[in-house]
Amino acid sequence: MLDRIELESFLILAEELHFGRTAERLHVTVGRVSQTIKQLERRVGAPLFERTSRVVRLTDVGRQLYDDLRPAYDQVQAGLARAVASGRGIRGVLRVGYSSPWCGDLMVRAADAFRARHPDCAVRISEVQLSDPLGALRAGELDLQLTELPIDEPDITNGPVIYTEPRAVMVGSGHPLAHRASVSLEDLAEATLVALSGPVPAYWLEYHIPRHTPSGRPIAHSAPVDFWQELMSQVAVGGMASTVAARAAHYYARPGIVYVPCDDAPPLEYGLLWRTAAENNRLRAFIQVVRELATPPQA
Repeated sequence: MLDRIELESFLILAEELHFGRTAERLHVTVGRVSQTIKQLERRVGAPLFERTSRVVRLTDVGRQLYDDLRPAYDQVQAGLARAVASGRGIRGVLRVGYSSPWCGDLMVRAADAFRARHPDCAVRISEVQLSDPLGALRAGELDLQLTELPIDEPDITNGPVIYTEPRAVMVGSGHPLAHRASVSLEDLAEATLVALSGPVPAYWLEYHIPRHTPSGRPIAHSAPVDFWQELMSQVAVGGMASTVAARAAHYYARPGIVYVPCDDAPPLEYGLLWRTAAENNRLRAFIQVVRELATPPQA
């Protein structure tokens, strides 16, 4: 039975054919490598390398031993790597969700990068329903999601904020606010905001679809809708309005809809969320990838 230092010394020297480089890779002295190889040759009963002042070559016996040992060593290393990944939880299936297309774009890029690092872990991506932002997460159908904040729930962990976006008001091209250079939150008293149905936290609704302006003027709400396309139809043909991220103008540009900057509205933040009880190494590894991709490179 070979011990680890004998095995690795032989395999690395067979690749490098240089005692100095072999010692560097093993972080030992050249003398230690030479002594280990001589010891192995005594056990085999034949020289494994031809050594001259200029070159180091494998003998026929050495070549045969290398061809026999290398595949087995690679298999052991691969098995160990899989065991480490399994022990860290970085295998299986990770299910991630997103609420906005720019969040979806990031999730797709993160999934590609994550799979390259952890090929034993698959990533499934799906859109979070507008009217039920936490339902899939709480049901265990999602492990992680990137969605609009604020979220303040005892069973949900708020991770890092990934995007901070200025706000706009989305209105139809014939709406009284459509031709302004910008609007304020007070101007929402002149609009009817599209309401959402479903189990949406009240504080979340107040932040995104307020019922009063900062001065206390009432803001009208429409009949509630479930899906984004319904919301856009209400805006385009129903004369309603909606507060959105300004970036939506790029993703949802269409005839009949105008995006007007809202100068005094607090920005929209998009953060990572997960069930506190379900946090694991697989989840943390994916979050790290998302943060790396969302961080702009330093100039």
